[in-house]
Amino acid sequence: MSPFEAVTHFFNRAADLIQLPDSTRSVLRRSYRELTVQVVLLKDNGDHDVLTGFRIQHNGARGPYKGGVRFHPDVDADQIRSLAALMTWKAAVVDVPFGGAKGGIQVDPRNLTVNELERMTRVYTNQISHFLGSHRDIPAPDVNTNAQVMAWMMDEYGKRHGYTPEIVTGKPIALGGSYGRDAATGRGTVIVMHEAAERMGLTPGECRVAIQGFGNVGGWAARVAHERGYKVIAVSDVEGGILNEDGLDIPKLLAHHTETGFVGGFPRAQPISNADLLALPVEVLLPAAMGRAIHCGNVDSLRCRIVVEGANNPITPEADEVLNRRGVLIVPDILANAGGVIVSYFEWTQNIQQFRWDEVDVNRRLTTRLVAAYDRVATFARLQNVSMREAAFAIAVQRVAETAHLRGYI
Repeated sequence: MSPFEAVTHFFNRAADLIQLPDSTRSVLRRSYRELTVQVVLLKDNGDHDVLTGFRIQHNGARGPYKGGVRFHPDVDADQIRSLAALMTWKAAVVDVPFGGAKGGIQVDPRNLTVNELERMTRVYTNQISHFLGSHRDIPAPDVNTNAQVMAWMMDEYGKRHGYTPEIVTGKPIALGGSYGRDAATGRGTVIVMHEAAERMGLTPGECRVAIQGFGNVGGWAARVAHERGYKVIAVSDVEGGILNEDGLDIPKLLAHHTETGFVGGFPRAQPISNADLLALPVEVLLPAAMGRAIHCGNVDSLRCRIVVEGANNPITPEADEVLNRRGVLIVPDILANAGGVIVSYFEWTQNIQQFRWDEVDVNRRLTTRLVAAYDRVATFARLQNVSMREAAFAIAVQRVAETAHLRGYI
């Protein structure tokens, strides 16, 4: 299945579960609006590159469209469409008043200078600006974008519309960003991981954790898991992984990663491949890299008890079925990595009020929302005898359908 076909597969399963009418399904499974734009990049040497950019809005029944912007060579319409749909269901399952959107540019940002990256971001922002608005569509960071990219987007939008900090989230603190936003997605994965482990009778000290991906999500997940007493024995990035069965020294590993840019070469661990990491005998596997990392070709090698989906779409539907039959607990992406959209909501709210919460308050509110959402999903799964993914999608789809009906457009 393509990425969007995979999301639609899980949507259809949920729609069957809640007996959603066909007329409602036909609206909710499609994107509301899709924009493809030409992004003309002026290079430092005077040449031009013509890139393709996207902004896709899936559904706005529950609030303004919300979703990240990614810069990656694999970006295409199907991928962005799938991620926009996931954002709709993600916001709904954790009861945040946003709809779902996503954007991106088909580019490898590693080949760009800082000046080229800024010019590209500003051109893209102008090209999609008529889609945006603090109560219409609010971008955020995603793969290969960060607080600086959001600052450029905010500034470019503000040239036409005035000072509008709430137009993006994930901004630098100095421009109205929220304390705790950078860590929110990774922190959220550990919050739901803890709920899953605790309900299986596991304590942090006896939980071995392997994390695929050591970017923003994986890095923060490792840090927070270590702080909470979990034994993170393996991590990996695009170049490969490392293993220490007694537990990695995460603070020193983070310093090593900051200095070198990679986890490889860390002196207190042995090198392993990404494939080896997925096959480790651990209590928790946390895929936090790109999508479709776990598929029919490698699912039989997994030996974990719990999968916490830090990335979007990390398990194909076929592999999902295999793991469910084996009794592996999967905490689905729309719940597991929803910490980012929750704290993005907090940031947006703070910007509108021109009032800032401290980090302790942000993390407390994040924990309260995620624990409540996990409890709702787990309870639904138990009562209906379905997987956590089916339960999460069912709750999300039901909420969006109800709101759409009340508003009168379906």
